[in-house]
Amino acid sequence: MCAYVLVAEDDETQAALVRSYLEHEGHIVTVVHDGRAAIDEVFRQPPDLLVLDWMLPDMDGPAVCRRIRGQGDLPVLMLTARSTEEDLLRGLELGADDYMTKPYSPRELVARVRTLLRRARPSASGEQRALRVGPLVVDPARHAVTCRDRPVSCTPGEFRILEAMAAAPGRVFSRRQLLECTRGYDRASTERAVDVYIVNLRKKVEIDPRAPELLLTVFGVGYKLAGGRRGA
Repeated sequence: MCAYVLVAEDDETQAALVRSYLEHEGHIVTVVHDGRAAIDEVFRQPPDLLVLDWMLPDMDGPAVCRRIRGQGDLPVLMLTARSTEEDLLRGLELGADDYMTKPYSPRELVARVRTLLRRARPSASGEQRALRVGPLVVDPARHAVTCRDRPVSCTPGEFRILEAMAAAPGRVFSRRQLLECTRGYDRASTERAVDVYIVNLRKKVEIDPRAPELLLTVFGVGYKLAGGRRGA
C-alpha cells in the first residue's frame, strides 16, 4: 500500500528516522519542520496521511489539527512527549485518529500508519452496501457518511464507530467494543476515548447534540444507534 505521507516534526534527526522507515515501507514522504509549513503542504498537495508532532514552532500540532479538520477527513497520527490520559483525550477531541507517546518504536509507527491507511481507504471490492439508519447513511465502499442528505466529514475512527453501529442498529456496544473498532486488539488505550468520539459525532449528526436522538447513551453499558436498518 503506497501512500503519500506528510511528516511534520521539528526534530530533524527524528524526522529523518521516520522518513527512512516510511520510505522503506514503500511510501512517498515529505517532511516539514513547522506548523505553518504543514498547513501549506496539506493545501498544496493533500497527503493520504499526516504524521503530526504536538510541539511545532510557529503553530503547534493541536492548532494545525484544528485548521485541517475543517477541510476533510485526512487521517492524523499525533506524536507527543505528553503521556497523560487528558493529553490523549485532548488530541482526539481535536481530530487526531491515533496518538503515540515519545519515545516510540519506529516500527510501531509504521504499523500504525499502515492501519490508519487501510481503514481510511474504501474497500477495493465495492461489494459493501450502504447502510441506512433513519436519516443516517454510512457507505463503507465509498467511505462516506451523510445525514439528512448532507455530507458528514468523519475521521477514520469516527467512521469505524458509525459503520459498526449502523450495521447493528439498536445493539448496545460497550466502550471497549467500540474502541476495538477504531484501534484494533493490539494495544491498550483508555475507554474514555470512545466518549470523545461520540461527543464529536453527535456534533456532526444530531440536530441538538445535548439531546441526541441517534447516538444514545445506555448508562452503565455504552452506546447504541437508534432506529432500524435497511440497505441503501
